[in-house]
Amino acid sequence: MPAVLGAAWALLAAAFLAALLLLVLRRAPAARPGGGSVSSLFQDLIRYGKTKRGCGQRPAWLRLLQVPKRWFTHFYVVSVLWNGFLLIWLFRAEFLRGSLPSWIQHVHRALGRDSQSEDAGNEHFSALLVLLLLWLHSCRRLAECLWTSVFSNGVIHIVQYCFGLGYYIAIGSTVLCQVPTNVRNGKVVSLSHSVPFGDWFERVSCPHYFAELLIYVSMAITLGFHNVTWWCVVMYVLFNQALAAVLSHEFYQKNFSSYPKHRKAFIPFVF
Repeated sequence: MPAVLGAAWALLAAAFLAALLLLVLRRAPAARPGGGSVSSLFQDLIRYGKTKRGCGQRPAWLRLLQVPKRWFTHFYVVSVLWNGFLLIWLFRAEFLRGSLPSWIQHVHRALGRDSQSEDAGNEHFSALLVLLLLWLHSCRRLAECLWTSVFSNGVIHIVQYCFGLGYYIAIGSTVLCQVPTNVRNGKVVSLSHSVPFGDWFERVSCPHYFAELLIYVSMAITLGFHNVTWWCVVMYVLFNQALAAVLSHEFYQKNFSSYPKHRKAFIPFVF
């Protein structure tokens, strides 16, 4: 993950954790008499809709900074449009050999995204899949807001509203920034092999083969332990992928004298 983006999301997570701890430790609504303006603002910022009603009478100046909760719909309008836009550009880059707009590449560099990647093709496809799922989720939520949800007279703070708009722009941009920019023009960076590092590669030479096995095991569990036929399929996948993993593992050991000796071929810590 780009350093700047990672730090931003970590900081945001820490802020919400602090808000949660503060709320739990206080165990008292700030809007009660004598709560103070700062405490009232804190409660107003973390509550919305029905939870805002339970914090008592709010100061008049806070009530001026509220918008209808039904404006939640705007979040998903923005998400459908923005993430749909990113999805189209990434689709073009992945399948039509197009390139991302220059301003997106500038954002990549500004956020500290390393343009070099050993597995750029998989990163492109993964990001494309995540963006597609995010876009479909936003479409579903927009449809619910338009045709299913019945909004009361609840309100949200204007800061919460702006945060929600920014969130759906930031989340899609974060997905896109996981993708290196070095192959956007369709040029091959290198045809030579190198030692992979990071994540599961630190434990096994072929984590993608192990992941393939886990996919089939999960399917078998879904179908039921009694389904002997599918477990036979799992056994086939196990041995098929194990063979391929051993061959790849031997290749790495043969061609790279400094290849980590603690790595297994297929299953972490086992084989």
